[in-house]
Amino acid sequence: MAKSNKSDKTQPGKSGKEAPVSPAASPGPGDRGPSIDIGISPADRKKIAEGLSRFLADSYTLYLKTHNFHWNVTGPMFNSLHVMFETQYNEQWTALDEIAERIRALGFNAPGSYAEFVRLSSIPEEPGLTDAADWREMVRQLVVGNEAVCRTARKVLDQADDVDDAPTEDLLTQRLQTHEKYAWMLRSLLQ
Repeated sequence: MAKSNKSDKTQPGKSGKEAPVSPAASPGPGDRGPSIDIGISPADRKKIAEGLSRFLADSYTLYLKTHNFHWNVTGPMFNSLHVMFETQYNEQWTALDEIAERIRALGFNAPGSYAEFVRLSSIPEEPGLTDAADWREMVRQLVVGNEAVCRTARKVLDQADDVDDAPTEDLLTQRLQTHEKYAWMLRSLLQ
């Protein structure tokens, strides 16, 4: 199951090409121990794990962008944005672990490399210090990024709801509340 095949689900990548989204099952076919039987079929667990993998990639990309902007913000809003971005990226860092652990609890490996995150994420990377945006553009990008995380969360939440996966629903509901609040707070700085 670790290798993708033509029947794997795909998602458009940044290049516009279809990128396979198929997390490896864990435990694998040769592993010892009981199989997973949590009341959700293997196919439904896989579908939710795929969605959570995209959600984790979006969340990780937003975390990196927020941390980058914390380091590189300048201008008259420096102090307040520096503190706000730090608060947000620290909270996001903790949430990444919860998302990855939910994927593992469903019986699949969580993505964990930059290459996987870039392939799975709907949020574009920030080019970095040489092309650092001004504070208004940083805030605008973080509004857009938080909203993208919300959209991805809603898609997975619908999948989890369809199969009564309450732990995933709870996790995503909490993340939606946080990211909607972040988007609102950041947007208010631009009004």
